[in-house]
Amino acid sequence: MRIELALIAAALLAGPASAAQEQPRTNEAAELSRQLGSGGLTGRKLAEAIAKAEAFPLGSKDNPVRANMPQGEQAYLRSLRCADGQAPEFMRSGSSGTGVYGYILDAYDVRCAGKDAVSVMIDMYHDHVERRPVPGFVVASAPPTPTS
Repeated sequence: MRIELALIAAALLAGPASAAQEQPRTNEAAELSRQLGSGGLTGRKLAEAIAKAEAFPLGSKDNPVRANMPQGEQAYLRSLRCADGQAPEFMRSGSSGTGVYGYILDAYDVRCAGKDAVSVMIDMYHDHVERRPVPGFVVASAPPTPTS
């Protein structure tokens, strides 16, 4: 059963999903996380954790970017722009343990031409489309919503 859930998680990393505004913790991402053993925050506790996280830079371990599944992570990263207006290169560097919302974080190395990579932490277990940039970047436009 645990192996099957891991295979489902791997398939979700490769397949499409739609991004949406924050919803109650009933989405497929949160459910998958719970099935895999990560007990994230919900309801009022989640809202309080989000408010507390705002004291830290967006994209840090203490205030990870909230996204909806791997497709939401990719859409967010594709919306970032460097100071010269160019899209940065990015690559997932792995998982970074459990974040402040109780879910596993994904770490991405994001690099502008001629610059050192910046580590951006993303929590993909949220029905949320982040429209703010992480420090050092701007957002070109609202992250695109996958069509299918």
